[in-house]
Amino acid sequence: MSRVGVLGTGTWGMALARLLADSGRHEVTCWSALPEEIDYFIATKRHPNLPGVPIPDEIRFVKDISKAVEGMDVVLFAVPSVFVRSTAHKAAPFLADGQVVADCAKGIEEGTMMFLTEVIADETEKTCPGKKLRLVALSGPSHAEEVAVDIPTSIVSASTDIGAAEIVQDVFMTGCLRVYTNTDIKGVEMCGALKNIIAIAVGCSRGMGYGDNTTAALITRGMGEISALGVAIGCDPQTFTGLAGIGDLIVTATSEHSRNNRCGEMIGKGISVKKAIEKVGMVVEGINCLPAAVELQERYNLDLPIISAVDAVVNKGETPAKMASYLMGRDKSHEFESK
Repeated sequence: MSRVGVLGTGTWGMALARLLADSGRHEVTCWSALPEEIDYFIATKRHPNLPGVPIPDEIRFVKDISKAVEGMDVVLFAVPSVFVRSTAHKAAPFLADGQVVADCAKGIEEGTMMFLTEVIADETEKTCPGKKLRLVALSGPSHAEEVAVDIPTSIVSASTDIGAAEIVQDVFMTGCLRVYTNTDIKGVEMCGALKNIIAIAVGCSRGMGYGDNTTAALITRGMGEISALGVAIGCDPQTFTGLAGIGDLIVTATSEHSRNNRCGEMIGKGISVKKAIEKVGMVVEGINCLPAAVELQERYNLDLPIISAVDAVVNKGETPAKMASYLMGRDKSHEFESK
């Protein structure tokens, strides 16, 4: 029986913790930076954003991060992207050299342009010089609300260390969660971060009353923008046609469970960005990722019109209607740049 520590008790962290505990193959310990959350879970055995899903009695909840890190076969980072660095700083003294650490948050750190596994490695090195971790990105089309009720799902365990990727694969494989390995960790993390921005665009189009044709166009052209940026930084083009690529984009851009899609839809209906985020009530990662995406676009001198349009709406006060006109009125071009 393996030991798994889960750092973060949001919907995704709790859905995965429940899945692992219910498998009967793992001892699961969960930690939250908010002590009152731990008290709530212990008392109620429920998560407020996963109604009707009982928390297994076997899950151990702790307020001391060391107890969710030391001696664990796998440590899972399941905190929002903006808290990955601070969580890594807290966990670093208790992580062992060579310990397997998986991250399931999706984003790019503003300022450093680091993917989140790179953030964990960087902060661990700064806090504990010389300490090296076996880092894995866990990503793919996987809403917590569905994983929490055992709906069949497939995801990707990505690492340049294939042995580490296979350890995480073995831990998370169950009868309802199928895990594939991939060595293109940067490509997987790129997809996981940028698909949220495209999902906001699709949500905006729905909020404006546009239909399936517009959704299909935004998903397809949006994937083209993600892959263009990914290839520019040396990612494997195949990643963008896989589960972590087009698979995750489809589910995030179309599902009722998608925070980014719901936020975009409200913006498309004329609700302010600030109010839309408040109404979603949880982290909207596409908003957090925009500054990094725009900076990368400029760094590699790429034309990413959908990402630029979302940034204009979210951060520059432009209206969704104006950005729709901009996208449809751009100069004509060939579908594929290579032609």
